[in-house]
Amino acid sequence: MSTDADVDLNASPNPHASADEVEAAWHDTKLAQVLYHDWEAQTYDEKWSISFDERCISYARDRFVAVAGEAGWPYGRSLEIGAGTGFFTLNLMLAGVVDKGTVTDISPGMVEVAKRNADGLGFALDGQAADAEELPYPDESFDLVIGHAVIHHIPDVEKAFREMLRVLRPGGRIVICGEPTARGDFVARRLSRLTWWATTNATRLGPLRGWSRPAEELDESSRAAALEAVVDLHTFEPAALERTVLRAGGVNVRTATEELTASWFGWPVRTFEAAVPEDKLGPRWRMFAYKSWLRLSALDKALTPVVPKGLYYNVSVSATKP
Repeated sequence: MSTDADVDLNASPNPHASADEVEAAWHDTKLAQVLYHDWEAQTYDEKWSISFDERCISYARDRFVAVAGEAGWPYGRSLEIGAGTGFFTLNLMLAGVVDKGTVTDISPGMVEVAKRNADGLGFALDGQAADAEELPYPDESFDLVIGHAVIHHIPDVEKAFREMLRVLRPGGRIVICGEPTARGDFVARRLSRLTWWATTNATRLGPLRGWSRPAEELDESSRAAALEAVVDLHTFEPAALERTVLRAGGVNVRTATEELTASWFGWPVRTFEAAVPEDKLGPRWRMFAYKSWLRLSALDKALTPVVPKGLYYNVSVSATKP
């Protein structure tokens, strides 16, 4: 698959790609990243239940602490790669982890929504569309480089870590969270596919037809799921990820893993929510899902001493620059 197309990162967001553009994206992963994430940008927060309240502030802070601890807060200037709609940076700013944030994403549409979210929170947020393999910043510009669920989209992961280290000041820290492990992703994808099949077939039956989403919406979701085969490039073994960061030049490298039973519950829940009309799921459902996920996450933490890292769904990595 080609990964070296001349993608115009200064272009306006393109949420409605043409058929020719989509066809080209199947053969060019960086174009696919731009088109897919521009398309997702306007509904991304809703799809992933992203918010900027205590629920997501705690999630972001806890993910950061699990792999990087609490020393050095607040970090003066932070850069996020693959920032999406600003979930990680903005919630870490709200948590007091980050003082001044800069966001990048290969999708101009995502950067646009991240800035809009920042404005709504009263934050001044720098940001621009950028390729994580070629960051448009001078050496030693930042105290912290962060990312959440991003490096599995990057063709050359080691090159991206070299770039992160280049723009980081000596002694600065990298914190990348929420990446899929090989075995965790294997289980999650199969649970999601089974849930999608079961839900879409069950809601075709007479008594449950009111729970069926319109066919055109289901078709659109199916096409999006198919394009994920182009944009999701990697899964990771924790020890191999540590070695990648060491080769790139990082020191004090460590990984942490999270979500075992929580992922077995969470992925089917997210898939079910995507397959039925939103108005069928009220606040009681949302609270049930969230509290169940919290309980299972607590169980997963208790199991950490006896369960191998590679069985968990999420892996995070932290390193410092010499």
